[in-house]
Amino acid sequence: MIKNTTTHSGKKFVLVCQEIIKWEGQALPLQFLIMDKENKKYPIRKRTRLKEYDYSDNAYYFITICVNDRSENFGKVQNNEIQLNQYGKLVEDNLLKLHQRFTTVEIDYYVIMPNHIHFIMILNNESENKFSVTRIIGAFKSITTIELHKKGLNNFKWQRSFYDRIIRNEKELYNIRQYIDQNPLRWELEKDKPENLEL
Repeated sequence: MIKNTTTHSGKKFVLVCQEIIKWEGQALPLQFLIMDKENKKYPIRKRTRLKEYDYSDNAYYFITICVNDRSENFGKVQNNEIQLNQYGKLVEDNLLKLHQRFTTVEIDYYVIMPNHIHFIMILNNESENKFSVTRIIGAFKSITTIELHKKGLNNFKWQRSFYDRIIRNEKELYNIRQYIDQNPLRWELEKDKPENLEL
């Protein structure tokens, strides 16, 4: 986790970046929060979304969802491979069943890691029945939370938001697929330094 101090309206804040990825030479935050040092609250959340873009448009989307407090609930990485426990398998099962609830959704590459998931979601909405990325991910998070609680993981929570990126071309698609495939290897090398994760 990277922290930098800044000042706003005469008060000191800490800029917190929970995970950094690098894309075409630029460091891109998966999530930024500004924390009030005096009250230890997070009043401002900076988003990386494009303001004018319709996130129900047909496209390939790279999605990352993290477990709250980065709790390692879904399994372990052993010998550079992810070994999912019952909770991780439950999340995987619900991810692959998204198409049953949202017929315009297809899951391309994905990986379930101990405390986060990455996947490529293909959205192919029909004009009269469009689902947004936010609605789809919100439903996925709600369903998995309820089912995990039923399985005994009573304190489980996802992070409030999620990261999404519109995949614009074949090169980006190839690089993100490689990133997803290599995630278990990167976990072994950098699990204590998530800010070093790179695309």
